[in-house]
Amino acid sequence: MTLLRPPELRFPVEITPPDIAPWRAGNSGVPYFWSYAGPEPGPHVLLVSLMHGNELCGAITIDTLLRAGVRPLRGRLTMGFANVDAFSRFDPSEPTTSRFVDEDMNRIWSAAELEGDRQSTELARARAMRPLVDRADIVLDLHSMLWESVPLILCGPQPRTEALALSLGAPALVVVDQGHANGPRLIDYARFVAADGTATGLLVESGQHWRRETPAVSLAAALSLLLGQGMIAPEAARALQPAAPAFTRPRLARVTRTITAKTSSFAFVREVHGGDMIERRNTLIALDGDAEVRTPHDHCLLVMPSLRTSKGHTAVRLARFIARG
Repeated sequence: MTLLRPPELRFPVEITPPDIAPWRAGNSGVPYFWSYAGPEPGPHVLLVSLMHGNELCGAITIDTLLRAGVRPLRGRLTMGFANVDAFSRFDPSEPTTSRFVDEDMNRIWSAAELEGDRQSTELARARAMRPLVDRADIVLDLHSMLWESVPLILCGPQPRTEALALSLGAPALVVVDQGHANGPRLIDYARFVAADGTATGLLVESGQHWRRETPAVSLAAALSLLLGQGMIAPEAARALQPAAPAFTRPRLARVTRTITAKTSSFAFVREVHGGDMIERRNTLIALDGDAEVRTPHDHCLLVMPSLRTSKGHTAVRLARFIARG
């Protein structure tokens, strides 16, 4: 049996980081976050970028909206840049090294972490952002991916969250999952996963981090949300993105199993990409040390496989499509 060797972490950077210095002051009480109220009542939408400092597409989206002077027709629109310390270290010759400063900022969104005594660069920033998160009705967290994959939206299992994700249509693949074993994401924050709650969090994975087409997917997702909430006019969206990416009818998939690496020698036994479909159940796809990893059902969708997985981290999520009426 042949194990795939982990690929080299060398990637062409086809996009340019935006200059976010003009947005440092903010007007929300949180540096780098700007907030505007519309003339009519409506939801409070929070757009977040740079949860990881090397994921440029979300930052390009927020920079585009701010430079265009976008203001909501209703409700409140807050938007900004999260891990600016990590972003400040971005080096296109080594683009993978600025994901965070001390720890992954998207694994600390629990009351225990945010209210605890532990200190880190990312915790300090999350604590500063928390009042904005607590006031928002809808959070759209803009991300991208290290490994090649179809763009997708990640959301929690609440019907309100699934419905909102499907309404965007951009990206067209919606994946319902339960998060990571090594800590809660922003979309796993208690307000967004409460069964009896109303607040909603979505995470957009727009494509490979530094491909030239990835920022367009991120912008399309943000504009789709704002259009759907009646916060911008269609002509304003077209002016910002005259050539929006084409998407098919949205499809919903639900994660049936999250594979977390139990050893430091996790490896796939076949070439895989995010969005691949394995047709037969019990197909061997990886080895985790001596343990086999096999598909649990027919028509098994591979969600964001990591080709270099550390012990305790998510290696791949396995999902199945859900029929919709």
